[in-house]
Amino acid sequence: MATVISAAAPPQQQEPEPGQERAQSKDRILRVFRATPFTYATLIIASAVLCVPLVFVVSIALASDQTVNANTFTILPREFHWENFTRVFSTDLPMQRFLLNSVIISTGAVIGQVLSSGLVGYAFARLRAPGKNALFIIVLATMMIPAQITMIPQFILFKELGWVNTYLPLIVPNFFSNAFNVFLVRQFVSRLPSEIDEAAMVDGLGFFGIYRRIMLPMLSPVLIAIGIFTLTATWGDFMGPLIYLNDETKMPLALGVQYITSTSAALQAPPWNLVMVGSILLTLPMILVYYLGQRYLYEMDISGGSAGVK
Repeated sequence: MATVISAAAPPQQQEPEPGQERAQSKDRILRVFRATPFTYATLIIASAVLCVPLVFVVSIALASDQTVNANTFTILPREFHWENFTRVFSTDLPMQRFLLNSVIISTGAVIGQVLSSGLVGYAFARLRAPGKNALFIIVLATMMIPAQITMIPQFILFKELGWVNTYLPLIVPNFFSNAFNVFLVRQFVSRLPSEIDEAAMVDGLGFFGIYRRIMLPMLSPVLIAIGIFTLTATWGDFMGPLIYLNDETKMPLALGVQYITSTSAALQAPPWNLVMVGSILLTLPMILVYYLGQRYLYEMDISGGSAGVK
């Protein structure tokens, strides 16, 4: 009698889902880089060293005029003249107008970058067109062009358009996006399942309908991150307003702070305490924006692109 010996097939191991595999990978990384007391001590020391310039700025901002003229500043504050934060608005310069100009320019730039980056990045990720990949490489290659090279041609162009001494050269170019923001959106969208678009097409939606109704809510983390990056760059921009704006009433705060040094009398030291107050006014909004928007920066997760479908 022949005996048939059948080997039992080994049980098939179920492959982990992409989200589960990513979570397991993060857990392994956390186990490898587990923090120790030495790690915390190093971070505390490094943070203290990095905070020294900010503390010095606050110390100078709270100093009296006598300390400024004697140039006897200290890192830790010895005087607390809080009235300097109101005196800066009583100078001969229109500080309130400087703040309003910064808000106008930054708001326009953020709106332009968010609108254009979302559309262009979505088109590069989803639309099929001949030469799309080559065009995307050309767009990325523009990141290697230094801004100083295009500075003079741009100024000539805006001068011929009659845009010098207006807000337009500082706002309108943002409605054409930039390579970095397009790259962020394109990478984010390319990680999202394409079945979402296909199901929407079956329901009769076109590309703009899919983008407006489906993709735009999913893109909120990366678009908010782009808005934060743009606001940071525009709020503290000094070179652009210096080139295109001549009227003092149109200058933003970043340029107005430099003009505070001209309010001192001849042969006297500039009012560094008021200059540092202006610097604090430039810094505090950015700290607040990063504090409120940091979770969107974490959710962006462009390596996985899962934030939009959470």
